[in-house]
Amino acid sequence: MTQAEPDFRVLEYVTITKDPRTGLVVAIGGTEQAADILQRTGGFLLAAGPCGDYHRLPHGLPIEQQRLKATTASHALLAAGHSVHLDPTLNMLTPPDGDHEAALRYLTHLAERASAAKTSTTVAEVLTEIAAPVHGLLPLTREVILRPWIAASDLHSTASGEEPEPIARLGSTATSLSEAPRVIRHARNHAAHPTQPPTTTPAPDRAQPSASRRR
Repeated sequence: MTQAEPDFRVLEYVTITKDPRTGLVVAIGGTEQAADILQRTGGFLLAAGPCGDYHRLPHGLPIEQQRLKATTASHALLAAGHSVHLDPTLNMLTPPDGDHEAALRYLTHLAERASAAKTSTTVAEVLTEIAAPVHGLLPLTREVILRPWIAASDLHSTASGEEPEPIARLGSTATSLSEAPRVIRHARNHAAHPTQPPTTTPAPDRAQPSASRRR
């Protein structure tokens, strides 16, 4: 006897996530009871979408408020027996140093890969991780330095519009980091196509002594 699969109602599952295009925190799916919990405990608003109604948090909420409301609503839904997926970036119960620890593990692993490299391909792969144009470590580091420089420059510029010397040097550091990825990518390309070792000409065999000499 073939046992029939259970009839799951997918719309009863609630997904709380952040829309990458608009930056809004949205909740999709769920029953009327779930909608009541979202509105009462999380402050979500009912909105009409092209594929049906959904819930979202109000515009302009600070990130910490978004995380607090999303986490509160998700735990209230779970306590009421609903199935919920909460975007990890919205979960306030995630350890605060989780991203930092993950970054340290990634850098340590990258250094270990470079130390253990046995082929030029592996070396090139590590250099690509460091200097890739968009998501490489150096371009991202430059962006991290560039943004505080812009903020500090706006806050500390003098009446004449000149930057204090330490802040100006910070800007120069961000600029210098623009050249480093190009240098590393050039080295990466060279490492990916190593030159062949020079071939050596074998030494000629010595002539065998004649029979008369062996006598």
